[in-house]
Amino acid sequence: MYPPRLAQLQQVIHAEIDSGLYHGAVVRVAQAGEILFDAVIGSAYGGGKHPLARDSVFNLFSVTKAFTNVLVMQAIEQGRFMLTTPLTDLIPEFKGHDREKILIWHLLSHQAGIPIIFEVKPGWYIDDFEEVSATVIENVKPVDPPGVKAAYSPLVNHVLMATAVVRTDPSKRGYRQIVQEDILDPLQMKDTAVGLRADLKSRKVVPDFRGNYPIGHKSRKVEGPNGAFEDETAVMPWVGVVSTVPDMFRFAEMFRRGGTLDGARLLSAGMLQLATRNHTGERRNELYFERGRQLGLPEVPAYIGLGFSLRGEKLAHHMFGTLTSPRTYGNYGAGTTMYWVDPERDLTFVALTAGVVEHNANTARFQRWADMIVAAL
Repeated sequence: MYPPRLAQLQQVIHAEIDSGLYHGAVVRVAQAGEILFDAVIGSAYGGGKHPLARDSVFNLFSVTKAFTNVLVMQAIEQGRFMLTTPLTDLIPEFKGHDREKILIWHLLSHQAGIPIIFEVKPGWYIDDFEEVSATVIENVKPVDPPGVKAAYSPLVNHVLMATAVVRTDPSKRGYRQIVQEDILDPLQMKDTAVGLRADLKSRKVVPDFRGNYPIGHKSRKVEGPNGAFEDETAVMPWVGVVSTVPDMFRFAEMFRRGGTLDGARLLSAGMLQLATRNHTGERRNELYFERGRQLGLPEVPAYIGLGFSLRGEKLAHHMFGTLTSPRTYGNYGAGTTMYWVDPERDLTFVALTAGVVEHNANTARFQRWADMIVAAL
């Protein structure tokens, strides 16, 4: 790596924090598993309060979906269902309204025709997964045939896939236990949990949405509009995991190494090769196209794999940068969290940040960082 460029990256992050774009960041970059940049900058909240630490615990928001995706892929590898299995074979009460046409791979690639829904009922409680699942199954219907549009699903797809995983689990485990035993324990991710585990609370960064995310996340057990993020018992397979940068680095490294880490194999290399290909063709991402129009940004392909976002071929605004290779893949969440792997350059990037950033500004921030990282090679 070229040290001056990494020093400039640190200066850029400091400047962004000083400008008020967000409060702080914990960032790790590695090549071939060797850590080359490991920065802790800024604080958990505005005004420099509560400086961040390397082991600060963050809500992952939609990076949680990556854990659900892994469980789905594992279930496929175990023969419990297939990528081409109709969802209604696994959730029979979901039938009707052309829902029988939705296959598992449609859900993984955000092409199921499900409307873009952040909440099924205004002001509902989301801490009880069985209740949320029943509400989604009863109320959500497709608005397009599957495979016609790429429309990022903030909630519904991963509620349905998690329901399928739980219902087909041979040991009849719940979602939290499956994540713990099939992902966290094998990867030795000791500071990661579904829900805010009690021993992590003292290091936890309470999300500051700063007006950038108007939807609430209510729990019956913890007061406040976003109490579900502070609830130890909440099970939310689309937004409910908490973690640290060191733990998420292990998660990302597992992908970079072809589904295995330190003797634990979570996925096959063949599954990852298929999952990290573009499965949305030239279709745009309907959600982010609408947000990009606010800045007059041109329409670009969605570049979505099976459970992963991809960098893709075209030169355009992208959270994974413009200098990363087209096969770069990863996941991101709500203006704060991200990891990506560039398989051509053997790079792993993880960042968890404090203070939710508006979508377009967040894209620009992470694009800038990614390009500086590649430029440092």
